[in-house]
Amino acid sequence: MIKIAIDAMGGDFGSAPIIEGVLNALDEKVFNAILVGKTKEIQPLIPQKYLERVSFVEASDVLLMSDAATDALKRKESSIYKAVELVREKLADGVVSMGHSGATMSLATLRIGRLKGIARPAIATLMPNPIGKPSLVLDVGANVDCKAEHLFQFAIMGEAYVRDIQKVSKPKIGLLCNGEEKSKGNEVTKEAYAFLSRLDTFVGNIEGNNIFDGSVDVIVCDGFVGNILLKTSEGVAESIAKIIKKNIGKSPLAIAGAVLMRRVFKVLKKQVDYAEYGGAPLLGINGCAIIGHGKSNAKAVKNAIFQAINSSASNINADIEARLEALKK
Repeated sequence: MIKIAIDAMGGDFGSAPIIEGVLNALDEKVFNAILVGKTKEIQPLIPQKYLERVSFVEASDVLLMSDAATDALKRKESSIYKAVELVREKLADGVVSMGHSGATMSLATLRIGRLKGIARPAIATLMPNPIGKPSLVLDVGANVDCKAEHLFQFAIMGEAYVRDIQKVSKPKIGLLCNGEEKSKGNEVTKEAYAFLSRLDTFVGNIEGNNIFDGSVDVIVCDGFVGNILLKTSEGVAESIAKIIKKNIGKSPLAIAGAVLMRRVFKVLKKQVDYAEYGGAPLLGINGCAIIGHGKSNAKAVKNAIFQAINSSASNINADIEARLEALKK
């Protein structure tokens, strides 16, 4: 049975939403949860009926959001350190944390290790579109300065993810750029274009307006651009919701229209809600790590755990290594 280690102390709102998400996940999926944290605080939150599928690992320290990510390796009693170690020691198949994202990324990379052929792991996230399955964007924050070969490796990892996890048989890969022409971009993206042209799944450069139109399945960029893209998207989604809510009450006609469009608004909210996706997988490590949002609610925690289960049960890491090896020939 798949075992998922959960940092029970991470996140902005303490253990309560994390434990609730774990219990909800246990109701829907068959797996074992390993809760890492202050056992005296978290064990009383687990009803008796779940205890046969829940175990506890004591961690006396908690890495706060305000702490430096570089401290993570020294804080060996922290919940995130111990949760990552469970994966490193093969006592868990995956780790989920809603805590310090930088610490989770650093620990997973250094303690679990990288896949053969991967220079830099990347954080991936899903972006909604109106025509089908969401597009995968990577990197969204792990690497702010990249070389062309790193972007090439991101493409390989993204391709494997959409094949194995999203079940897209013929994925399309696009390189995020300031123009569709191969001559556009900076020196890194121009060089990356040449690398990516070796892939039969590469369709060329895409622009910002293509991010949400579903024209590609994998969007490749460096972590600096990707993180700005991610945060901007979150801000736009929140602003649209506020603008709609503010203007609905201004006229009876708008109120009537809102009633008629309630189902559409519900679908829109679901598509842009990060809780629907749960967390961002760190691709390129020799294991599975899902990095959640600090403000995650129980639904987000549950879906992050589902991501970890799906990833752990797949052949994604073997497929990434095999693809890279084949491209050497």
